[in-house]
Amino acid sequence: MSSQHKNLSEFEGSAIKNASKYKFGIVWAEWNHEITSVLYKGAYDTLLKYGVKPKNIISKTVPGSFELTLGAQKLAKRKDLHAVICIGCVIQGETKHFDFICQAVANGITDLNIKYNKPVIFGVLTPNNQQQAIDRAGGKHGNKGDEAAVTAIKMLHF
Repeated sequence: MSSQHKNLSEFEGSAIKNASKYKFGIVWAEWNHEITSVLYKGAYDTLLKYGVKPKNIISKTVPGSFELTLGAQKLAKRKDLHAVICIGCVIQGETKHFDFICQAVANGITDLNIKYNKPVIFGVLTPNNQQQAIDRAGGKHGNKGDEAAVTAIKMLHF
């Protein structure tokens, strides 16, 4: 089923296990705050739902999605954190800026997974317009923040 007909926060596949023994970092972008704040809340609340105590969630903000990689690196370096969730939103505009930012963030987050051998999760929306962002930030297609938290939990149990 295509994503346009599905709530992507309805999880399929392997069961989501308790995460109470883990400590998470969440780094989220201030840019597009009306979207990223909802994504952040989704990730945070989902971690709580699966047993993570509030004291075991370290949250930091960065100015924009481009800065997520450095923010995530600072958190990934911490030995006490088991996974890092990156939350951002880059909306397509009229210039190539979108392409450069999205590519840099995707590559940077991928590199951090390998460098630190721990889950660093790409919870970054890359919609064509504001409405698509709203639809994926608690709207009709669910909340990408929820999905990012579940992905982190599943990767820790991998």
